Amino acid sequence: MSDLQLSLIGLGIALVIGVYAYNKWQERKHRLHAERIFRSTHADVLLGRKPAEERNDVALRIEPVLPPADAPLAEAPAEAPAGFPSAAGEPPADLADPAIDCIARLESAEPIAAAYLWQAQQQAFAGLARPLRWSGYDEQAGAWIALGAEAGGRYRRLRAALQLADRRGPLTDQELTLFLNGVQRIAEEFLAVIDLPARAEILERAARLDRACAGVDIQIGVNVVAAAAPFAGTKLRGLAEAAGLVLREDGMYHACDEGGATRFTLSNLDTAAFAAEAMKELASHGVSFALDVPRVADGLAAFDDMIALARQFCASLGGRLVDDNRAPLADSALDVIRDKIVETGQRMSEEGLQAGSPAALRLFS
Repeated sequence: MSDLQLSLIGLGIALVIGVYAYNKWQERKHRLHAERIFRSTHADVLLGRKPAEERNDVALRIEPVLPPADAPLAEAPAEAPAGFPSAAGEPPADLADPAIDCIARLESAEPIAAAYLWQAQQQAFAGLARPLRWSGYDEQAGAWIALGAEAGGRYRRLRAALQLADRRGPLTDQELTLFLNGVQRIAEEFLAVIDLPARAEILERAARLDRACAGVDIQIGVNVVAAAAPFAGTKLRGLAEAAGLVLREDGMYHACDEGGATRFTLSNLDTAAFAAEAMKELASHGVSFALDVPRVADGLAAFDDMIALARQFCASLGGRLVDDNRAPLADSALDVIRDKIVETGQRMSEEGLQAGSPAALRLFS
């Protein structure tokens, strides 16, 4: 072997050792930087614990637990003391709600581009069907930003919020595993420090939240059925539009509030959904008015408006107001329903959940 070959081999070995040493130095640099992110010289405003220097630990857990069954689902977050850096706060509830979400905290030494994060999270959570929200802290604006497919910017502080329950039931162990593994994968990809909640705690919270929601998940329906000839589609459309109802892609007419939220719906009792282009040929044997109680802020007023409109349909179409068993609806039965709506609203309030609120819209979907 020539001197040139030996020299090249030696140079290659030195280069490999140099690259390895540089990577280890960079890794240590990122780790120390990340530790400084989590370390605080201030008291933890969410847990009321001592500063990290006094506890000799680094990462703080801030994922709150669900209150006991006799306590409200959500409480107002504690305000940060004067002089506490705003970056140490948490996202607003519309981005990550500790009462109904499992929240994972990620903080990286270097800013992460939103586009790269979104691509990575799509791959990491490909098999997860449960609603998942990402948010990042904009250090220039001093605010948390919702991160989606079109989001821009670069962020060091990130939150991933997985919804604990909806009308399909509570978060399952398999879904939680997908979430935790996905967050771990993203943290490794971007050299981020993560704070993950305890598995058993999250599953318990999900089950408890689901039970609380099941107790107030009330939907009320009344029907107007034809006494003789079927209702003409053009007549139905005219009455609905005159009342201000809007036909949406789900094939139902929606009565909406000033903000566009649905108060109650009108649907066809026959199999065919309503469609604007088909109303001229439609002949229906009945229509159904429905009120989704937990999703409506003014449930009692919405119910009274719905019944008034149903009676108007009866008078205009020659129909009968009946329940789902086609039994006539007496005033006494309607009074019982009104009492149930009031009771449901009160029970939701006792649980710290307001009917028609953003949290309720998420849970009862």
